[in-house]
Amino acid sequence: MRPVSLFVVALFAVAVGGCASLSTGTDTPAASAADLDSLAYARAVPLVAARAQAQAQAEMTPAAFAAELPYALDTGDKLRVVVFGQDGLSNSYVVDASGAITMPLIKAVSARGLTTAALARAVAERLRQGFVREPHVAIEVEVYRPFFILGEVTAPGQYAYVPQMTVEKAVAVAGGFTPRAYRWDIEIERPVAGGVARRAVPPIERVRPGDTIVVRERWF
Repeated sequence: MRPVSLFVVALFAVAVGGCASLSTGTDTPAASAADLDSLAYARAVPLVAARAQAQAQAEMTPAAFAAELPYALDTGDKLRVVVFGQDGLSNSYVVDASGAITMPLIKAVSARGLTTAALARAVAERLRQGFVREPHVAIEVEVYRPFFILGEVTAPGQYAYVPQMTVEKAVAVAGGFTPRAYRWDIEIERPVAGGVARRAVPPIERVRPGDTIVVRERWF
């Protein structure tokens, strides 16, 4: 019986050794977990970058940039607030650096990013809290916040906004182009939700309050 048992053991050892040699061969090494992670990361990065670029392009399309959205209030706007039947509250108020207007009784009311209608509702709600029983509030923009123009114009700086103003008219207000100015595809920087949008525009593009116009130097 002993010779037979030794033979079986020998066969088992040969089989195990063959499997081991196959599993540790150098022709097709097994991939480690780190290698798999690196491969997945390398494939994911271009997809994420492409998606982010597509999203940025969608947000910065000319149609979206030039869309006639309701006017959003911000620092520098001067408002005429009328509370019907309350002469002591009806007055002109300027949106301050914090983005708020300060009124008697209700103190500071946040205005930044709101339309005049939304701000009127906010003021009425504050007045309703123990000050005026049934407040009726109307708000209109008395003076829009200024725009800015920089670069190759005669007098760069800050200027009062005029409704329906174009880039061409804004340049004229700033004294006109300098001899070195590039007169086409002028850049506008426009505050938007979450940041600033930038786009090259023709001279007939409409300017909005708070815009920064940048006229660049031509190369020849």
